[in-house]
Amino acid sequence: MKLYNFFRSSASYRVRIALNLKGVSYQYIPIHLRRSGGEHHTPAYRAMNPQELVPTLEDGGRFFTQSLAIIEYLEERYPEPPLLPRDPADRATVRSMALGVACEIHPLQNTRVVSYLRDVLHHGDEDVNAWIRHWVTLGLAALEQQVLAVPQRGRFCFGTTPSLADIFLVPQLYNARRFGCDLSVCPTLVQIDQACCALPAFADAAPEKQPDAE
Repeated sequence: MKLYNFFRSSASYRVRIALNLKGVSYQYIPIHLRRSGGEHHTPAYRAMNPQELVPTLEDGGRFFTQSLAIIEYLEERYPEPPLLPRDPADRATVRSMALGVACEIHPLQNTRVVSYLRDVLHHGDEDVNAWIRHWVTLGLAALEQQVLAVPQRGRFCFGTTPSLADIFLVPQLYNARRFGCDLSVCPTLVQIDQACCALPAFADAAPEKQPDAE
């Protein structure tokens, strides 16, 4: 199994956490998003991932893209430990939390979106950073309320073991800190992040611990 990824990509970070939680070994293949115009734009990489995004998981000669789809694939192939609750309603709740990050927060601070704001629309750094902080903070405040509303409160987003929601939360908080977001809107999420990062599966997936870290 091979993971084509970039150390600071939050989508890549999610998949590394999932692989670690599942105890699945993999070959780490760095794809630099800035070197030589971006290695994800090369014909060789485009053949694996037409969207020219990271990560891409190669397994058994097939290529899987989009972090959520990759993690769901890992969940089905390696069901233990589970990343989703057994009850259908609970599963929907956890998926909703993860999708809140994947669909509502992450795309608005993604590298290619930020580059378009700067390079095409010619917004300055101050405006771009304000844009990022606005959408990230808004999304995290909403996720905080979702977590607080869960009846199965525990150390993590849903209950007493890490789930898909935590896998998406931790990389997003890493990015929020990079962008200087106000995390006072989500004290519960900060506590959950601390609980997660105390676990080797999360700690070992951190960007600064990857072989291509700068």
